[in-house]
Amino acid sequence: MPEILIYTTTICPYCVMAKRLLDKKGVSYTEINVGTQPGLREEMMRKTKRRTVPQIYIGDFHVGGFDDLYALEQQKKLDTLLGVA
Repeated sequence: MPEILIYTTTICPYCVMAKRLLDKKGVSYTEINVGTQPGLREEMMRKTKRRTVPQIYIGDFHVGGFDDLYALEQQKKLDTLLGVA
């Protein structure tokens, strides 16, 4: 199963929905709350080229945000990417 990384903030409803979907899939993930330490959002922006959260990586693949994650689920591609198919 690939490592999953999700950049979040505390009061982000899309972050909650993304984590809920990943929890439903039964996969573990590493969450980095970019609001907890100075520099974490800048680190995320350098890595993803995006400012918004959530930003989700499955292995080396940058999924993007919740809409992108949900689109993979709707296309029946998420389970394969997560290694749970």
